[in-house]
Amino acid sequence: MKAVVKTAAGYDKMQFLERTEPKATKDFVKIKVKYTGICGSDIHTFKGEYKNPTTPVTLGHEFSGEVIEVGADVTKFSIGDRVTSETTFTTCGECQYCKSKDYNLCGKRKGIGTQIDGSMSEYVLSREESCHLIPENVSYQAAALTEPLACCVHAVMEKTVVSPKDTVLVVGPGPIGLLTAQVAKAQGATVYLAGITKDQERLLLGKELGVDRVIDTQKEDLEGFILAETNGCGVDKIFDCSGSVQAVNQSLKILCKKGIFVQVGLFPEALIKLDAESIIQREISYIGSRSQKPSSWRTSLSLLAAEKINCERLISKIYPLNEWREAFEAVMAGNEIKVLIES
Repeated sequence: MKAVVKTAAGYDKMQFLERTEPKATKDFVKIKVKYTGICGSDIHTFKGEYKNPTTPVTLGHEFSGEVIEVGADVTKFSIGDRVTSETTFTTCGECQYCKSKDYNLCGKRKGIGTQIDGSMSEYVLSREESCHLIPENVSYQAAALTEPLACCVHAVMEKTVVSPKDTVLVVGPGPIGLLTAQVAKAQGATVYLAGITKDQERLLLGKELGVDRVIDTQKEDLEGFILAETNGCGVDKIFDCSGSVQAVNQSLKILCKKGIFVQVGLFPEALIKLDAESIIQREISYIGSRSQKPSSWRTSLSLLAAEKINCERLISKIYPLNEWREAFEAVMAGNEIKVLIES
């Protein structure tokens, strides 16, 4: 079968190769891939900025597809089922995080598309425990974005609790920011979405998707607006989806005292200059949110089935598998919102 493979460390080092078609044994499920989303981590891998422990490896971890083969120990899925899958392929099964199903924190976890061959191919293998049925009213395209949606659900509904009385600021209107804003809005909160001038199209999309107000921080006074809207107190919760140190430090000043700040976006460097004074003096809870876990997926699919989240509206272009390089180039050009690869 054909697959998009990272062959070695470094910039590019990617090829469209013939790979051995997987077989479903034991508790594994073989999936005919329908769609795969290109994630920011895939771009970092392309650029050689993401250190994959194993190469060669087929990329792709945001996907949907049809079950075409099941192992002898599989009991919950049948041939023909429409599924999506968590990225977890193996874990140690023994640590405290595995026991609480916080697989995202297992130190020995191996993930699909990073350490294990992923979905930018014709077929992908996943363990039964990681697979989820796609609701009947959810398309394959929307289901391919369950993974990034689950990351947002984890941040909004598991690392904290958003309620209808909350005012929420989401920083960064990329795919994760747009999904985070929708999840927060689905909880009934008042949601503001901030970006910069080049994000104009994305900010407008955020408004279309139900955000109460969008702010271009290069044209508007974000601090002045937020303080005016909140009687000088600041918003209750902030979700940073930008990974911008400047944006984070600007936002910390407009979070209310005892407010909650959830860090969703990844910074370009491990060590940053953070406004610790605001965190300390305002008694802010600064929380990290990493990836997702099984409960995040169940909630995400429920939200999709209830039509409270619109994933399809984020998809701006779809490329066939053999045009994967053009798809990557489109993402790197920065003009698309979410790009899918069709297998």
